[in-house]
Parts: sequence; structure tokens; C-alpha cells
Amino acid sequence: MIRTPSLRGGLGRGFMLAKRIIPCLDIRNGHTVKGINFVNIQEVGDPVELGAKYAADGADELVFLDITATHEGRKTFVELVKRIAAHLNIPFTVGGGISEIGDAEKLLSAGADKISINSSAVRNPKLIDDLALNFGSQFVVVAIDARGDERNYWTVTVNGGRIPTDKELFSWAKEAEDRGAGEILFTSMNHDGTKNGFANEQLAQIAGLLKIPIIASGGAGKMDHFLDVFTKGKADAGLAASIFHYNEIPIPVLKKYLRENGIVVR
Repeated sequence: MIRTPSLRGGLGRGFMLAKRIIPCLDIRNGHTVKGINFVNIQEVGDPVELGAKYAADGADELVFLDITATHEGRKTFVELVKRIAAHLNIPFTVGGGISEIGDAEKLLSAGADKISINSSAVRNPKLIDDLALNFGSQFVVVAIDARGDERNYWTVTVNGGRIPTDKELFSWAKEAEDRGAGEILFTSMNHDGTKNGFANEQLAQIAGLLKIPIIASGGAGKMDHFLDVFTKGKADAGLAASIFHYNEIPIPVLKKYLRENGIVVR
């Protein structure tokens, strides 16, 4: 099946006219799972079937994250990516365990449209340069998990938000862009799982610093949270998991609501 090309990456933020809705699927051993901070993990469905459902519902893109990216898991994931690619007609990003050019090459060759790197980029920033040089910036999404303190200092974390690093959110996002990232996927660990809304203040600050598209993650619980993230947060895309997995907010209903409130969506 031929997938629809997406507007993304090197085109820059000014060209991203339509806002995107992106379901995220965490994958463990070939199954879609959901938990909070890797606790109470439950299976929520087959990733190929879920992905096809979201595409039919009007999702603009999908993100698949291999949360147990061991050596054996990587092999399983590559085969799964091939199955996903055969059944999807929208772009999708894959991430988890990508630490060198060869990892990305396997996943892109299997049919992924983009690859996402997070902890590996923090530990080896040159990986961003290498991936952008080898595949093009439009294929490279740098995911950033950060946690803010009472002084509004945002520390970049790794390993699912559990380990703080010496990097700061805004300077790291700018460095990632300068090194060749095509998009930034920012997850606020303060907001993740709360369903109280996205980190709009920080998202708007990132948007003011960067030219590349920004995907917002962490905190989606109601439809007006998406309206806020596109207006106040200046994000180019809104990403969520459980509200879509459990059909708390059907994508067609969300898109209708956004259109009625002046947001351009596809």
C-alpha cells in the first residue's frame, strides 16, 4: 500500500498550516500496551489493527515506540514495522533503541517514514548530525522528556523521565535543531498522565526559539486541551495515547471540534 507523504521536517514551522493529531502506540513484544511510568502495563490491542483504525478515523500520523528495545525486541519490532507499513496509508514514526545508523536504516527500510531518538541523542548528540546527514532532517524526530521545578528550570531526562541529565530543555531543543533534527517531540513529565492539559507555556517558548515543527505530548485529557495547545502552545501537532486507545475522545469528534473553533486540521 502506498502511504500518503506528509508535510514535515525541513519545510519549517511556517509551512505547517494544518495542525496534526497523532496517536502514540507503545509497543512491547509486538503488542500495544499502556501504563504510567512503565507501571501497571496492560495490553490494549494489536498495533497493526489499532494503527489501521486510527488511520481510518482521520489520524494524520502515528508514532510507534518500542519500549523494550532489547536486541531480540529490535528484531521483532523490525518485522512489526513491515506489517504496519503494509497496512497504513498515513505516515508513521518509530522509536526506541535507536543508537546508531544501522538501527535507523533497518526501520526506515522496513517502511517507517521517520525515526525518533531520545535518550541516545542526549548521550551522543552527534547521532542527530549523523542521522540527518545520512537520511535527511525530514526523517529525524528528536524526542525530549523534561521535568520542570518550582524555579521553572526544565531538566532534560532519559529512561522514560526517570533519570535527570545536565541538559536544559530550551538549549537542548535548539541544539537538536542546529544539529539537523527535523522535528521536536516535547513531553512534559510534569503533565504526562495527568490529563490536565499540555505544557503550553513551555511549548510556546520552544516555538519562539525554533523554526522546525513541534509535537506536543503529555497532559491531553479533553478536547479543549488540543485547542489550547494549538493556540496558546503554538504546537504544530498534538500527541496522545490513552484517550485514543480507550476511545475517550474519538478523532473525528476532536477534529470537528477543532474546525468549529477555527483550527485548520486535515
